[in-house]
Amino acid sequence: MSDTLTRINRKPFTTVKEAADALQVPCYVVGGYVRDLFLGRPSKDIDFVCVGHDSGISVARKVASLSGKGSNVNIFKTYGTAQVFCHGLELEFVAARRESYNRDSRNPIVETGTLNDDISRRDFTINAMAISVSGDNFGQLVDMFGGMEDLEKRIIRTPLDPDITFSDDPLRMMRAVRFATQLDFTILPQTLDAITRNAERIKIITTERITTELNKIMGSEKPSIGWKLLARTGLLKYILPELDAMRGVEIIHGRSHKDNFEHTMLVLDRVAAASDKLWLRWAALLHDIAKPVTKRWIEGTGWTFHNHNFIGAKMVKQIFRRLRLPLGEPMRYTQKIVELHMRPIALVEDFVTDSAIRRLITDAADDLDDLMTLCRADITSRNPEKVRTHLANFDMVIRKMADVEERDNLRNFQPPVLGEEIMEVFGLQPSREVGDIKAAIKEAVLEGSIPNTHEAAYQLMIRIGEEMGLRPLR
Repeated sequence: MSDTLTRINRKPFTTVKEAADALQVPCYVVGGYVRDLFLGRPSKDIDFVCVGHDSGISVARKVASLSGKGSNVNIFKTYGTAQVFCHGLELEFVAARRESYNRDSRNPIVETGTLNDDISRRDFTINAMAISVSGDNFGQLVDMFGGMEDLEKRIIRTPLDPDITFSDDPLRMMRAVRFATQLDFTILPQTLDAITRNAERIKIITTERITTELNKIMGSEKPSIGWKLLARTGLLKYILPELDAMRGVEIIHGRSHKDNFEHTMLVLDRVAAASDKLWLRWAALLHDIAKPVTKRWIEGTGWTFHNHNFIGAKMVKQIFRRLRLPLGEPMRYTQKIVELHMRPIALVEDFVTDSAIRRLITDAADDLDDLMTLCRADITSRNPEKVRTHLANFDMVIRKMADVEERDNLRNFQPPVLGEEIMEVFGLQPSREVGDIKAAIKEAVLEGSIPNTHEAAYQLMIRIGEEMGLRPLR
C-alpha cells in the first residue's frame, strides 16, 4: 500500500469512494487538504472535485445518505457546490470547472471542465495536487505542476504564468504572502516579481477579503514575514499606507532615527512569541503608527516624536474603520494599548510616586499585563547593556505595581462611593455636582490622600458636599 493510500484509506474518504463509484463519477480530494496532508497539518475542511456536470451535488447527496443519521447536506445550486457535514468534518463537493476572467473583476466566468482544467486554475503548485478517491486508482496522487517537489523545497510558485494568475485574481497575491508567512516558505523570485508588477490590481479586491488574509498573517508564528513581503512587493502602500510610511531612515547633521518599520516588525514578532491574542498583535503593529506624522527635527535635541502615542490611538479608529476591523471592544482595546504604551517607561525612576503607579493601574485595568508585554517587546536597542538595564527597570516597575495593587486593590478601580449613593445622600438628580463629587473622591484615592475604603470616601463626600452648599438628608 502506497504512502498516499495509507493516508486516505479511512473515513470519510472510503465513504466518498463508495458514493462516487455507485454513481460512476471520478472524484478527487484537492487543494489545501492535500497540501496539509503531506505537511502533517490538521484540517477539518476537505474539498472534493467531481468530473461531470452537477456531479459534485450528486456525489454529496449520496455521501450524506451513506453516512446516515447526523449527516446533512447543503446545496448551493447557483454555484454548483454542496457541503456535507459528517464524521466531524466539513466536506465540500464541486464539479470540475474551467475559468476565464474579465480584467475589471476577480469573479470568473465558469464552465464545466476536466480535472486538468480544474487543477490548472489553482493559485499555487502546492495547492494544485489531487488524490483520487474513486475507482481502481483510489489513492493515486495527481501532481501536474511539481507541487510535491515544491513542498519539499518549501517554495511558493504559480502553476501557470504568474502575471496572468495575479491579474486574473489579485487576491492570490495576498494568499501567496499569507502562505509564505504561515508555512515559512519562500516565494519564488519570478512569482514575487509578478506580485510587484501587479500590486496595483489589489484595489479591485474587497476590503473584507484583504483583511481576512491580514488576520491570518497576524495569527502566524512570525507575522513580520508577511508584512515585510507586503512592503517589498508594494502591496502595503495600497493596504496600510500609514505602515508603509514608517519605512526608511532620515539623516540630518549626521544624526538618524531608527527605521520605525523594522523596529515595529521586531516588536510584533516578540509580542507574537509571548501571546496569541490577535488584538494585542494589532496593537504591537500600530503602537508607533503616528511616528511619521509626529517626526520633527529640533536643533539641540535631535529627532522627536512628541505625542505619537496619543495621535496613534486616534489613528487606530481610522485604520480599523477603513480595514473593516471590529469597531467595538477590539478597537477600544487596541487604542488603549497604543495610547498607554509610553507610560510604563516613565515609572522607572527610584522616586516615582505611588499616585503615578495607581493611575497606570486604573487606566490599564485588566489589560495591564498585555500592556507590559508590549512594553517589554518594545525594547529593541542593539546595545545589550541598554537592553538589560531597561528590562531590569521594567521588572522594578512590575514590583512597584504589584506592591501598590496589593495595598490598594486598584485593578478595575471604581470609586468606593458611586453616583447613586451621592444622589441619595444629598437628594440630587443626575447633575454636574454629582460628577464633581465622584471625580474628587477618585482623585483623592489615586493621589493617596484617602485610603480606598467606603468609610473614608463617604466622609470625604460629606465634606465636599457641604463645601458646595449641599446638605445631607441622612
